[in-house]
Amino acid sequence: MPHLTLEYSANLADAASIGQLCETLAQVLDAQRDADGARVYPRGGIRTRALRCEQYYIADGDPHNAFLHGCLKIGAGRTPEVRRATGDALFDAIKLHFAEAFAAHGLALSLEIVEFSEEGAWKHNNLHARLRNSSC
Repeated sequence: MPHLTLEYSANLADAASIGQLCETLAQVLDAQRDADGARVYPRGGIRTRALRCEQYYIADGDPHNAFLHGCLKIGAGRTPEVRRATGDALFDAIKLHFAEAFAAHGLALSLEIVEFSEEGAWKHNNLHARLRNSSC
């Protein structure tokens, strides 16, 4: 973990723009460090993905209104300070990415962080081992 899912209105951005945002947000997650300078999230667990919503109705129904909502799922146990720093860094990157759109029309940006216990999660992943064995 972490897994970041973005839902966005189809009128907000094209695939290239959203692809760049996914890459940027993955880099933000990878750059997170705790107070001791240790990596907060294992690189092999980072996922960002975006779901384009073709059907939506926003606020007063103005067809120029747009939205993006991010949901970051992380395993339990990180400090409130780490969660806050992660959320601030991600949300700053999202706001920067959509600054022009925000200035041009109605736009709702939001982000939430959800913690879950390992008790309710099943995983089968070879990415951690592959990354340990690579030069990255």
